[in-house]
Amino acid sequence: MEPTQDYPLFGGAFSATLPPGAIDVSDLRPVPDNQEVFCHRVTDQSLIVELLELQAHVQGEEAARYHFEDVAGVQEARAVQVEAVQPLPLENLALRGCCQEAWILSGKQQVAKENQQVRAKGV
Repeated sequence: MEPTQDYPLFGGAFSATLPPGAIDVSDLRPVPDNQEVFCHRVTDQSLIVELLELQAHVQGEEAARYHFEDVAGVQEARAVQVEAVQPLPLENLALRGCCQEAWILSGKQQVAKENQQVRAKGV
């Protein structure tokens, strides 16, 4: 089994530890500047890290859900499932003093890739 790898994100501003077999999609096609996209060569799953603009009308856990659902709408997701929403302790953030709270949301969206149609069971 291949070891996990640390990948620099957004020009090295921070990094993420990704599973073996992760492929940087920007090596294959253009990716927007506010996204880092990785895919797995065997499972056909994708991981997208996206920087989003502050929405002052939502806060806390609801802000994480708002952005997740907004992205799902833009991508015309067929199915959306939030699995967990958890606060991140501010002392764990590398960019200290930049925000009052931080949240991480884990979930799934069933979205067609590029010009493909969504498969009945593909997530």
